[in-house]
Amino acid sequence: MLAYLLKRILLMIPTLLGVITLTFVVIQFVPGGPVEQMILEMKGRGAGGEASGGGVGADYRGRIGVEPERIKEIQALYGFDKPPLERYWLMLKRFAQFDLGQSYFQHRSVWELVKSKLPVSISLGLWTFFLSYLISVPLGIAKAVRAGSRFDIATSLVVLVGYAIPGFVLGVLLLVLFGGGTFVQWFPLRGLTSDNWEQLSLAGKVLDYLWHLVLPVTASVIGSFAIVTMLTKNAFLEEIRKQYVLTARAKGLSEKRVLWKHVFRNALIPLVTGFPAAFIGAFFTGSLLIETLFSLDGLGLLSYEAVLRRDYPVVLGTLYLFTLIGLVTRLISDVCYVLVDPRIQFDAVGR
Repeated sequence: MLAYLLKRILLMIPTLLGVITLTFVVIQFVPGGPVEQMILEMKGRGAGGEASGGGVGADYRGRIGVEPERIKEIQALYGFDKPPLERYWLMLKRFAQFDLGQSYFQHRSVWELVKSKLPVSISLGLWTFFLSYLISVPLGIAKAVRAGSRFDIATSLVVLVGYAIPGFVLGVLLLVLFGGGTFVQWFPLRGLTSDNWEQLSLAGKVLDYLWHLVLPVTASVIGSFAIVTMLTKNAFLEEIRKQYVLTARAKGLSEKRVLWKHVFRNALIPLVTGFPAAFIGAFFTGSLLIETLFSLDGLGLLSYEAVLRRDYPVVLGTLYLFTLIGLVTRLISDVCYVLVDPRIQFDAVGR
């Protein structure tokens, strides 16, 4: 087990390095780099541009009317006075020290930006995660026990229809129906708290927070029901048909005891092993469209705006952080697999 863990940790390095390197290379060819963004803002023309990512082309038409000395100052400010290879090594050195860099346009460190946006993404993702599992796992078990019944068919239709509807489309529908769009205004349109949140009592703050969460969480959670529900149902059906279940029933054990004592543990192995990835992912994989639709300033919106403004430290820093977290989470999932099912022996892999 220890050898396997060490091998996986060592393999994380080239994987992480490959992701960062590929993104850095692509960035060099993206039109409208940060230098051009700044020049256009100085000229009062807004964001956009058609130059290369580094912004070093002297013939770029957006630079007409800007003094060459000023352009060189902007290039030095963003580090584009250095060749790409030198900037690449400086970036790797910072990342090795867990320094994610400084935002070009927000004048804050990437760490500070991530920490400031994280509570919003946690609120949306964590509630979505818990509600998905708390509803889908019992529903999947009930469907497995009643496989082929009207209940099974009806619930399958409902969860699959929910899965087929994109979250942002459902969000628009919820706003139209319950957010004052056309019918009633039962829930707020935007944000996680009201303007007078600081003046509310503790109970009032909790209720206000939950009140704001209803629509965005509903739009996020509906689509995730189908995957967990059907996975739970299929896992239970597979276990119910195995020989040890027939043996337990033949010994006279009650159906309830057979289901919860024998089937439950083995059937939940696929869910438990994916639990760490889903739990950690809930913090960092906020839906951009849901956050935009409900005016939630989270990590999804931060990444999207960083790409639009060519804020490369934010793009690369968050990519490095999320990729690293994803690799560690996959390793934790494998360890959970061993803990849940002792029959798995990773030491035997590759022999």
